[in-house]
Amino acid sequence: MPTESTSPAARAEWLPAERFGQASIAGNVRAYMIGKGQLTERLREVCGAMFSHRLVDLSTGLLSAEQRALLCEDCAGLFREVGMYCRETLWVYAQTIIPDSTLDAHPWLAELGDAALGDTFGGISGVARSPYEYAWLGLEHPLAARALAGAQIKPAGLWARRYRFTLREAPLLVQELFFPAIGQV
Repeated sequence: MPTESTSPAARAEWLPAERFGQASIAGNVRAYMIGKGQLTERLREVCGAMFSHRLVDLSTGLLSAEQRALLCEDCAGLFREVGMYCRETLWVYAQTIIPDSTLDAHPWLAELGDAALGDTFGGISGVARSPYEYAWLGLEHPLAARALAGAQIKPAGLWARRYRFTLREAPLLVQELFFPAIGQV
């Protein structure tokens, strides 16, 4: 279950899109972080039948002060974590945080299973997405540690992006971590 961390090393400096261009990032990773279109669709195009989207964990937990500031004043919510794979290699690890008030308004969000969030939202009206924010998450960051648990590679950290969705005014937060192998078929 996700927990709040107060360690300075575990905090991330989230950059707005206009400052992201200054960051030094491998070209293959940058292309997927800033490219146009839905990420899941872009990964399917590259991987074809070798693409898979899998539920890794679904748990309830307390929202951190930062998460509450980004979403709402709810103290708890549902944490949904998925992996996006190409040829059994993890390319993207994503966490969606759904506050309790959003679940009350849209209980079906707890039943997504392996379905991609973008696919699900594609046919629904009243969905809006905030601009992207970007950050380097070192190994000591709790989300990076979760994404890398059990991974065969151990980079110093992972680049991430986050954004807020509102579904008919009900918020949720998506955080995606990009692995170094992304785009390398």
